[in-house]
Amino acid sequence: MTLQKLLAFTVVGSLAAGCAPVGPNYARPTVQPPDAHRGASEGSPDLATSLAEQHWTAVFTDDVLQRLIRTALEQNFDVRIAASRILQAQAQYGLARADRYPTVQAQGSAQVQHGTVISNESLPTVGLVQLGASAAWELDFWGKYRRATEAARADILASEWGRRAVVSSLVSNVATTYFDLRAFDSELDIAQRTLASREESLRLTEVRERGGDTSLVDVRQAEQLVIAARGQIIDLQRRIEQQENALQTLLGANPGPIARGKALVDQPHAPDVPPGLPSALIDRRPDIREAEQFLVAANAEIGIAKAAYFPNITLTGSGGVASTALTSLFSAGTWSLAAGAVQPIFNAGRTRSRVELATARRQEVELQYLQTVQQAFREVADALIGYRRFRELRQTQETLVVAAQDARRLADLRYQGGATSYLEVLDSDSRLFSAQIALVQAQLDELAAFVEIYRALGGGWES
Repeated sequence: MTLQKLLAFTVVGSLAAGCAPVGPNYARPTVQPPDAHRGASEGSPDLATSLAEQHWTAVFTDDVLQRLIRTALEQNFDVRIAASRILQAQAQYGLARADRYPTVQAQGSAQVQHGTVISNESLPTVGLVQLGASAAWELDFWGKYRRATEAARADILASEWGRRAVVSSLVSNVATTYFDLRAFDSELDIAQRTLASREESLRLTEVRERGGDTSLVDVRQAEQLVIAARGQIIDLQRRIEQQENALQTLLGANPGPIARGKALVDQPHAPDVPPGLPSALIDRRPDIREAEQFLVAANAEIGIAKAAYFPNITLTGSGGVASTALTSLFSAGTWSLAAGAVQPIFNAGRTRSRVELATARRQEVELQYLQTVQQAFREVADALIGYRRFRELRQTQETLVVAAQDARRLADLRYQGGATSYLEVLDSDSRLFSAQIALVQAQLDELAAFVEIYRALGGGWES
């Protein structure tokens, strides 16, 4: 009889597990990607291959920058926080999965009652030993717990894709911050060379003033150029130290100096970037995949809410033995097996409201997913356009610097020959310095746009 009951218990549970869960099954929303990324170079040799398919070590070849990125991936707090969220999601998945299985409990007790004397008659000391076990199983006929497990599994995947999104952003942030630092170094080098040139110009002007070939006004104007260059050097030194601190924070370290690698102009980056097919972006970008897993979880929540319309069916069983002697403990016992069902009849529309809430929540998450996809297409297009335009701007600035350098040379010759005043030298020198700084900024903008293309295409998360 006991074996029959256990078989029935197992068969009913198997039937319950085989029922299709209520609620909609997940299907990815339809997305219409553009035929090509706006801003991509015309005549790309292989549109199916994307820059994002390359590992970040192949994209950023500066040895120092690679060491900085590796350190950040190991120590950055955002990455470590994202990893802890994965552990939390895994624990939640374990809790949700455990609800699909029965719970079994065992109990045991031992009592000793010391004998007493009643009416001059002694009662013996009696010992009582009890052992028992109980089991309860809420059958998942309607798939409530399977949907809960599905949602928990989606949360794990969302956490993992979220960690990859953090890694991708961290790689690009470290690279951009490092390039900013190298740009400040270039500006400082320009300012120091400008200061040396202006100090030499001041010395020559003082010699001419002592010889009566120029006035004291020219000397004072030359002094202003020198003082201005010194002030710019001080400001750049401040910005460099603060940028080093910012980079150290990304590394998960205390403020301090940063090692240097290649100069800004020596950082390699391809002139034409293959972006790949827009449709591949949906499967490549970690933030899109994270948003989709949120949608999977929200879709499963509808099934959980709908399961409340149906009765909860629970199987319970218990058994045990009791004896005053250990030798006869297992010679006899009792057991019971029961099944119960609870069907909600009236709850003032609570179940209906929960279903409506879950459905509305799913609609919101689906719109967020579609918004994330659309934003990704825009980020890629903006980065590609910016990269092309900044390259053109950098080329223009290089021409401007050459012209400014020649203008500065001619102004100095004219002043030394007495054909013009020192104001012309002052103006041409200031224009040259501004052009050189603008060129550094254009070089930085081009590199930053290249980094943004890599991130926008979904590259950098494969650590």
